[in-house]
Amino acid sequence: MQESMLLSKNKGIVLPGDSVDLEGLKSRNGIYKSGENEYRSEFFGVVQVGEEFVDVVSFAGTYMPRRGDKVVGKIIEIGPSMWIVDINSPYTSLLHINDCPWRVSSGDLKRFMKPGDYVYAKIMSMNEIKESWITLKDVGLRKLEGGSVISIPPPKVPRIIGKGGSMVNMIKDSTQTRIMVGQNGHIWVDGAPENISVAVEAIRLVETEAHTTGLTDRVAEFLKSRKGETVGN
Repeated sequence: MQESMLLSKNKGIVLPGDSVDLEGLKSRNGIYKSGENEYRSEFFGVVQVGEEFVDVVSFAGTYMPRRGDKVVGKIIEIGPSMWIVDINSPYTSLLHINDCPWRVSSGDLKRFMKPGDYVYAKIMSMNEIKESWITLKDVGLRKLEGGSVISIPPPKVPRIIGKGGSMVNMIKDSTQTRIMVGQNGHIWVDGAPENISVAVEAIRLVETEAHTTGLTDRVAEFLKSRKGETVGN
């Protein structure tokens, strides 16, 4: 009982039957209506608020693309006019040459990106069979050069980011790394090898203890304890 009470106090984390505030938006996945203006969660998971819809994503669930999501994707195949990208989803994602920042001719795609390369992209649209199209034409979107990519369960991404970006910014500032967090659970970390190692440990701490209270303070203490091991400190 006490554990359930602690879990329900964490903003964004809900138990089955917990009330969900739609914030004036529409309900979609993982939410059911229990009264005239009352909506509740179907799962133990995290509330995700998009531009139009509110979803509850189960902690046991896989990533389901949503328009506007920022994702870290891996190029896995190349076609005549598009790259096929793994976005950690059961469904294929495509990046067309018209949605990248370079002037690419059909058949010349390998010169710009090849299988194994990573991108930080945005879900632009989806079709009826859940295929998605991504774009690199927006602020901050790009091919990712160097660094390391790790994966966490997608529902835990909001805890990695923190309120207003507080958690990920604390990790970046303390470790002097660059971090791109995809809504799909792929996270890119770049910096000196020692700094990347500490940043990844901090991310794994958040992943492991995502359902607990007082997490920000514990991560801050962890980073403080490891500060002497990072380059530049």
